[in-house]
Amino acid sequence: MSDDKRVSTTQSGEQPAEPKRSQAELHADIERTRAELRATLDAIEFRLNVPKQVRHAVHRTKVRVRAAWERNPALVAGVATGTATAAAALIFVGYRVVRK
Repeated sequence: MSDDKRVSTTQSGEQPAEPKRSQAELHADIERTRAELRATLDAIEFRLNVPKQVRHAVHRTKVRVRAAWERNPALVAGVATGTATAAAALIFVGYRVVRK
């Protein structure tokens, strides 16, 4: 059994007109379409707005770090120390390479 939705046609081959809809139904459809369009445009604007994306990413990272700190402060401190040490080593090596 197929779920084909076939449109019946008249003898002249024309499709019958859709049933008339009330003004209230038309206005409701228009408002729903406007809301969908607004949501789509907001999503596009959010994705194309790089400064807003950066702020959003920074906020997410802060929230994650705070949550991790509350669960295991020693781990977060260790990761921060390791990251700082690695950055310092890279800077030192880079400086030594440039000075030669």
